[in-house]
Amino acid sequence: MDYTPPPDSLIPNDELGASIRRGLALVTHTTDSLPAYATGSLQCASCHIDAGRRRDAAGLLGVYSRFPKYMDRSGAVVPVEDRVNYCFTRSLAGNRIPNDSREMQDIVAYLAYISLGVPAGRHVMGEGMPKMPKLTGDSGRGSLIFATTCAVCHGQDGQGTPPAFPALWGPKSFSIGASMAREERAASFIQHFMPQNKPGSLTDQQAYDVAAYVDSHVRPDSPGKEDDWPSGGAPYDVPYNTKGHVAYRPPSAKLFPRPHPPTTLVPAPASIMKSPASMRAKGQK
Repeated sequence: MDYTPPPDSLIPNDELGASIRRGLALVTHTTDSLPAYATGSLQCASCHIDAGRRRDAAGLLGVYSRFPKYMDRSGAVVPVEDRVNYCFTRSLAGNRIPNDSREMQDIVAYLAYISLGVPAGRHVMGEGMPKMPKLTGDSGRGSLIFATTCAVCHGQDGQGTPPAFPALWGPKSFSIGASMAREERAASFIQHFMPQNKPGSLTDQQAYDVAAYVDSHVRPDSPGKEDDWPSGGAPYDVPYNTKGHVAYRPPSAKLFPRPHPPTTLVPAPASIMKSPASMRAKGQK
């Protein structure tokens, strides 16, 4: 579906409109607005460029209309709130937001707004990021490209100058469980949108080389990552072990532990048929 979301100027001037605007603010200024949940240096908009409105830049266009959906990484049908929390706990290396919180519902209201008119389950042009040809990056070549092309914004040490330019590795960067920790996904983002002053100037191979260099560095852990893809079938470049999959080029150094592991987990929806309350109702012990 060739879809263009309504502009911000058409957000209604009522209570729902206020929620939509708050959600937009949370997406663009995440670390400032939600420091207890976005504890690193990345905003939602660091990956979802233009607050998710730009096509192919991890676009969020129509995303609300595609949930609930089955996610093979989770092995379950999940609501859009869980998908938002995967970003908070993995890409932002932060903590899970309560699904029933005002902040979560504001974010969902914004996602619903940039999905207006998209039928349930429909895919749109420009969602996600383009798939790259399967290549192998060379971190040695990538380090040279990084030094001449990327370090001007992200620094030679990769720590950036947040909030404008986030850290690409280290304790304040994205976790090992983030999509950007996969070489192909990082290469797609780099090739199409980096550097910001000259996007598309790197070849596919150069983008892979930079991705290999960035992803070779130590970053926050993602607790429970070994349970991803519970039915198998993990993408080839996932950098940690899962069922039937051996880690692809994992960082050589030990990952940074997360301060509060339980709050970094997003449990898959559980059946009420197996809950204690349900069993009591059936007279079972």
